Amino acid sequence: MGTLLATPITEKFNESGEGNNLRYGLSSMQGWRVSMEDAHCAITRLPGHLKDWSFFAVFDGHAGALVSERCAAELLKRIVDTEEFKKIDPELAPSIPEVRQGIREGFLALDEELRNLPEIANGSDRSGSTAVCVLITPKHIFFVNCGDSRAVLIRDGEVGFATTDHKPAHPSEKERIQKAGGSVIVERVNGNLAVSRSLGDYSYKTARDLGPTEQLISPEPEITVIDRQPEHDQMVVLACDGVWDVVSNEDLCRVVSERMRSVGDLSRVCNEVIDYCLYNGSSDNMSMVLVAFEPAPKVDPELQAKDKRLEETVERMANAVLVIFADILNSDGCPKATPVNHLLSRIRNNLNGEFPPHAVYCKGALVQRILDARGPSTSKGGPECSPDTNSRLSMIQQLLASCHGIIQNGSSSLQRSGVAEPVVESAEEVGEKANPSTNTATNASPVATSAASSTESTT
Repeated sequence: MGTLLATPITEKFNESGEGNNLRYGLSSMQGWRVSMEDAHCAITRLPGHLKDWSFFAVFDGHAGALVSERCAAELLKRIVDTEEFKKIDPELAPSIPEVRQGIREGFLALDEELRNLPEIANGSDRSGSTAVCVLITPKHIFFVNCGDSRAVLIRDGEVGFATTDHKPAHPSEKERIQKAGGSVIVERVNGNLAVSRSLGDYSYKTARDLGPTEQLISPEPEITVIDRQPEHDQMVVLACDGVWDVVSNEDLCRVVSERMRSVGDLSRVCNEVIDYCLYNGSSDNMSMVLVAFEPAPKVDPELQAKDKRLEETVERMANAVLVIFADILNSDGCPKATPVNHLLSRIRNNLNGEFPPHAVYCKGALVQRILDARGPSTSKGGPECSPDTNSRLSMIQQLLASCHGIIQNGSSSLQRSGVAEPVVESAEEVGEKANPSTNTATNASPVATSAASSTESTT
């Protein structure tokens, strides 16, 4: 799985644009991983005679970022340079079989080309990458998948289509792996690689008597063609497995649709979904591209106002809890240990039913900003609590009980913000949370491990 950081890197890269009657936003974040290996591509208008076509892709690298970055830069070029794509007449409906063949040939050509990169040829780089793409034409959406990144079409508020992950345990994938002389151990190719198709990963593509699509790991994409329904197609979401590991297709559809009605900016929607996944337990790099068609959900002023109330509530409650845990405990020598997860779960547990359960976790970046404003030590561990900590637990418990009053000092009351009375915990419960060595916070995120991973292991 790979070595993890002590705390996640939550800064995000954003991009957005529009063209060909669609909009897109994207977000990527390193998270708990020691390096960022994801890459992406977003082009609303293809060059030349394919200007009415659009292309979006996410590439999830492993054992390094070389292959994923080269895929983001080169894959579309290899596809449009095929003979099949050169023959496309923009005035005529394209031949579906020829487009499919052109995409396939582009993948295989790039995979063969990357093999000759100096870093790969000399063995110093052993990276690989999944790929999930959509090629959007005026009449069709071509879903292209190689690996376990995934694309989902949201149609009329429901999942209309989703690509299938290429996993070693899948019967057809396992059969190919075994025919190539390999085995599937704990759902990994030869016990190492967690995907059965990818670009790169040339140490799994060494059988000289087998074709490129017959190797242990195949670079062949699975291509599905969906007829567009302009009045019903709302969105396409592309994301790496760092997202899909902690959320189902249906849950993502629900969260994205709800956030789009509350937030107008597509990149911000992606940011909040990634935060939701991070604080829902994802420990991987995360990248997400959101493509919105004309029927996509529009901002609802009532839901937008409700979201603003949620942010005000989260901010007040986070600051109130920080007064207790960051100021009082630290004055007695206890750690300023107030991770984002702890605050989010605490806030979530004190909200009534006005806000969707997922909405609080979408506000992780807001809580992180509050922590950062109080100084870097607020969100990091410190020294062990001093021996006389227990003597102060009753004071802390009293402060927790008065948290309702602290928060009410804001511009509106808790009741108007949809917040219930804070739960007053026992002194023992407070003491456990004050000393991380004796207790793990609810929904705690992964901690750093000193074990180095094999360069061939992946997501």
